[in-house]
Amino acid sequence: MADNARAKRLADLIREVVAQKLQRGIKDPRLGSHVTITDTRVTGDLREATVFYTVYGDEEERQAAAAGLESAKGILRSEVGRAAGVKFTPTLAFVADALPDTARTIEDLLDKARASDQAVRDAASGAQYAGEADPYKKPGDDEDDIAE
Repeated sequence: MADNARAKRLADLIREVVAQKLQRGIKDPRLGSHVTITDTRVTGDLREATVFYTVYGDEEERQAAAAGLESAKGILRSEVGRAAGVKFTPTLAFVADALPDTARTIEDLLDKARASDQAVRDAASGAQYAGEADPYKKPGDDEDDIAE
C-alpha cells in the first residue's frame, strides 16, 4: 500500500514538473501552449513513467508535438530527477491521450441520438391510432357480451 502511495505522489510530481517545464523552460516551438499534460502513471518499482498529453490542433501539430516531446525527453527527465530527489529517476514515455477523441466521438453519438429522438417525436406528433384510441374491452361495450 505504501508503494502505491509513493508511486502516486511521484506521478503527481512528474506531471507538475513536466507541465511547468513545458510551459516555461523549453524553447521548442513545437511545444507551444497547445500541449497539455493530462495524466502521469508510474510503475510500482518507480522505474518507468508514462506521461499522457493532449494537443489542441490538427494532425500536423500533433505529430510535431510528439517529436518535440521526444527530443525534450532528456531535459524533462533531468528536471524530474532534480525535483524528485529519488535514487533512480524514472524513464519518461509520452503517450497521446485518447480522451479528447473519445469524448468527441461520444458527443457525435449523442448528437445522432438526439436527432433520431427528435425525428421520432416529429413522426409521433401527427400520428393517429391504428385502431381505436382505447383498445381495451370493457364490460358492456361489446355487443358480443351476452348477459346471462
